[in-house]
Amino acid sequence: MPASATLIGALLGLGTQMYSNALRKLPLMRHPWEHVLGMGLGVIFAKQLVKWDEQLQVDLDKMLAKAKAANEQRYFDDGED
Repeated sequence: MPASATLIGALLGLGTQMYSNALRKLPLMRHPWEHVLGMGLGVIFAKQLVKWDEQLQVDLDKMLAKAKAANEQRYFDDGED
């Protein structure tokens, strides 16, 4: 997954920079360093998005486990009093 996120981010950054140059009717590879910078920012964005999604899944699992425990305590432990 990290390799695909890196590749997707790099393509996203490169595509954004090329699209920007195309809209302004400039040569697509006008300043190559801008493309490298865009690719780097795209990689960072994609990796952070993957990291955020994994953390979100962990948090969701914790919340679901708490809710399940609360429901079990509510329905199964309530009749013993």
